Amino acid sequence: MSFLKNIFGKKDEPIKSYSDFWTWFQKNEKDFYNVVKSRKDIETGFFNKLSPKLEELKDGYFYLTGMRDENTVELVLTADGNTNNIVFIEELVAAAPKIEGWKFTALKPSLDIKDVSIEMAGLKFNSENLFFYSNDLPDYPDEIDISVFHKDLNDDNGQEIIQGVYVFLDNYLGELDFVNNIDNLQIIGQAEVQKDLIPIAKLKDFLTWRQKEFIEKYEGERYNTENDQYSVLEAQLESGNMLLALVNTQLLNWDRQASHPWIAVFNMKYDGSKNNGMPNNSDYEAMNVIEENLMKALLDKDGFLNVGRQTAKNERDIYFACKDFRKPSKVFFETQKNYENSFEIEYDIYKDKYWQTFDRFK
Repeated sequence: MSFLKNIFGKKDEPIKSYSDFWTWFQKNEKDFYNVVKSRKDIETGFFNKLSPKLEELKDGYFYLTGMRDENTVELVLTADGNTNNIVFIEELVAAAPKIEGWKFTALKPSLDIKDVSIEMAGLKFNSENLFFYSNDLPDYPDEIDISVFHKDLNDDNGQEIIQGVYVFLDNYLGELDFVNNIDNLQIIGQAEVQKDLIPIAKLKDFLTWRQKEFIEKYEGERYNTENDQYSVLEAQLESGNMLLALVNTQLLNWDRQASHPWIAVFNMKYDGSKNNGMPNNSDYEAMNVIEENLMKALLDKDGFLNVGRQTAKNERDIYFACKDFRKPSKVFFETQKNYENSFEIEYDIYKDKYWQTFDRFK
């Protein structure tokens, strides 16, 4: 048997944990180091080996690499703008061992404006051709709504300009600050300009000021659940199928909603073809168990408020308003894995400071 192993080689152990990944990485790091330092065929010699191992942990790990200095390779792991995956990037890097000649970075770091110059599709994105201004929204005063101006925007290159601006901001602000500090973003050309343009180099200072103001306003804010009142909403859809919603109407009238700016939606699909789009008894009971488990894991005292649920058209959505996105990302992912044989499960976590997601329930 050992003879056969010597002939065919020993397969890598499956990657089931952060520790497994870093154990595998350490076995190969010298080869990876030499590939990156030589700048020869990084795709084949490093990325094509790295990618499947990361995928064994979870979908959604992206990466960048290069020489940080003459003797240090930096590997940047990034969520590529997907909020759901940020916590997994952070945890993987936090678990990394110290390896001589390597630096591991979670998420794209913030760069000095003079170091950020992007060229894509023949277009340039830098401090010379990008400007911004803030839009004041009287009905939503805590929203950080930004318009970014690129002087070359026209009808033919709109998609390329939008993509380039997002890449620029990801690198200039840093991936985490981009996600946390801008609520709404519009890319505009000359015809859409409505206010004085500000150099993009001043955007960081503006966002730091707005974020500090926001934190001071809502720091320590906590919702009192003692007087919660849930209402059952029922409607008939155009198809003739039913829609049922159970909504915390007391919570929807709270005047401090922006203190919990992240909306987390957990979606389960079932077969309701024989029941007007509603679940059968066994699916109903199973989904209730899942919902109860989510509520036990995401507690109001920790900053996770259960808004309610909606059941219709072969789907159930469970809604939470959250102070942060990290724990819901982990809880939802683990629940998805645990029940993947029972339901088709998807989830999303996004910024919505004024809970406009729930306007239809009011």
